[in-house]
Amino acid sequence: MKQGLALRGSQHLALTPQLQQSIRLLQLSTLELQQEVEQMLDDNPFLDRDTEAAEREAYGVEHADSPYADVSPSSESSFSEPSASEPLESATYTQDADTNAPFEDSGQSWEGDGSVDFSPDDSEWGGDALPRGAADEDGRADAVQLARQQMSLQDHLHAQIGGLKLSEGDRAALKFLIESLNDEGYLEDTLESLAESLAPADLSEQEEVLAHFQVALQMLQSLEPTGVGARHLGECLALQLQSQLRGHSQQANQPDVSLVPVCRLALRMCQQPLDLLARRDARRLAQLCGATEAEVREALVLISHLEPKPGRRFVDVERQVVVPDVLVVRSGPVQRPQFKVQLNPDVMPRLRVHDVYANALKGYKASGNDASNFAALQQRLQEARWFIRNIQQRFDTIVRVSNAIVERQYNFFVHGELAMRPLVLREIADEIGMHESTISRVTTAKYMATPFGTFELKYFFGSGLGNDSGSQTSSTAVRALIRQLVEAEPVKKPLSDQSISELLKSQGIDCARRTVAKYREALRIAPAHLRKTL
Repeated sequence: MKQGLALRGSQHLALTPQLQQSIRLLQLSTLELQQEVEQMLDDNPFLDRDTEAAEREAYGVEHADSPYADVSPSSESSFSEPSASEPLESATYTQDADTNAPFEDSGQSWEGDGSVDFSPDDSEWGGDALPRGAADEDGRADAVQLARQQMSLQDHLHAQIGGLKLSEGDRAALKFLIESLNDEGYLEDTLESLAESLAPADLSEQEEVLAHFQVALQMLQSLEPTGVGARHLGECLALQLQSQLRGHSQQANQPDVSLVPVCRLALRMCQQPLDLLARRDARRLAQLCGATEAEVREALVLISHLEPKPGRRFVDVERQVVVPDVLVVRSGPVQRPQFKVQLNPDVMPRLRVHDVYANALKGYKASGNDASNFAALQQRLQEARWFIRNIQQRFDTIVRVSNAIVERQYNFFVHGELAMRPLVLREIADEIGMHESTISRVTTAKYMATPFGTFELKYFFGSGLGNDSGSQTSSTAVRALIRQLVEAEPVKKPLSDQSISELLKSQGIDCARRTVAKYREALRIAPAHLRKTL
C-alpha cells in the first residue's frame, strides 16, 4: 500500500458561541428565559439589573437610550383594514419604528484580535422589572401570586378534621391517608399495602394499623369534597350518589321523592362495568339493573352531573398561568379597526453591563501573570454584552413575527376564528427574510394576547381545505364551524360526521367524513350517539 499527500478544499458551517446562545434563547419560553437571566446574573459579575431605568419608567420618563426602543410598547405597529380593491395579502400597515433595521453596536467595537474598545458609558438598556411574587404599588397582586394562594386538597381536608373527636391512632391514620391522596382526590394504594409499608415485619402491628386505616377511610370519605378518598371511579360516583340520597331523606319540608329511585338505580349502575357507562349502553344496563331504558337514561343524566375528579378544583393552578409575550390592542373606528402590536413589558428583563466593574477593567493594565486573569475577565465582559444583545434580538424577532401574523390574519382579529385563513411558516419566513426553523422556534411557547383571548403563536398557523371559489379555508376556521354546527344541532337528533361533512360541502368547503371525525375528536366532542343520550 503506497502512502501519499493530497490537498483537498472543503466548506463547513461553524456556529460561533454567541450565535449558539442566540438560537438557544430564541426557543426558550418566557419562564425559561427568566430562569436563564437569573442564572446569568448569578454567574457573570459584569451583568446587572438597570434599577435606574426602572425608576425612570415608574415616573413616566422615557428611556430613549434603550436598545429596546425599536420594540418597546411606545413604538407600535398598527394594522388597518385593507380596501375592497386590495387583497388581504397586500394590506398596508404603518410602523413607527423600523424593526427590520440591523442592530447597531453603540458603545463598543469588537476588533479582530479579540481586544475590546469600551466607550465611556457601558450601560445598555431597560430597567429592573418588579418581582413576580410581589404586589403592585397600589396593592394589586399579579396572577402568579394569586395562583400561589390556591389552597391544596390536603390543606382543605386537614382543616376539616380539626374538630373531629378521634383517637390518637385514628387521627394519625386519617392524616396519613390524606397525604396519600393523588391530585384528583383518589386513594391509589390499597389499605393493606399502606399498612405493610408502615409495619413491614410485624403482622400483628399491620393488623392494628389496618384497623385504624379502615376507620380513617370512612371518616375521609365523609369529608368535603364529596367523593374524596375513593379507590376507583365507581366508588367515587357511588359516594356522591349516597350523599344525594342522604340529602333527600333529610329534607324536612318537602323531600324530593321522585329523585330517590333514580339515585338508587344510578347506584346499581355504578356497580356495573364502567365501560358500559362510558358507552352509555342503556340497553345492556337496563338488563343488568332490572330497569327500563328510559329509567336508565334518566339515571345516566344524573351520573353525568357528578364530579369524576373531586380534587380537580384544588389542583395547583400556578403552572397554568400564561403570560403573553406580545399584546394586540384594538383601536380606531369600528368600521375600520386598527390593531397595535407591542411587547408585554412584564416579560422584558432590563439588564445592563455593570459600570463600576467594566470601568475598573478598562483602566487596569495587566502584566506578567495577571495577563491570563485579565483575558478571562475580558471574556466574561464579552459574554455579558453578547447576552444582552441576544436577548434584544430575541424580542425584536418575536415582534417582527407577530407583526407579520397580525397582518396576514387581520380578519381573525376582526371577526374571530371563523375568519382564520390558511398560513404556513414559509410565508412568514419569506416575508421577514428568515428561515422556517427560526420561525418555528419563535412561535413555540410564545403567546399573544388578542381581543379574543390569549393564544400561542403557532395557533395562527394551519393547513387549508379547498372550497368552491378555488381558494382554501383554514382548518382552524373549519373546526370552529364544526363546533357551531354541533352547538346548534337538535338535542334529540344530533348530527353525524357524514351530516356535518354534507353541511360543510353545502357551504362550499370540501371536508371528508374522516376529516370531520378527526377535527371533532380534536375539539373533544362526543360522537352523535353519545350526544343523543345526553
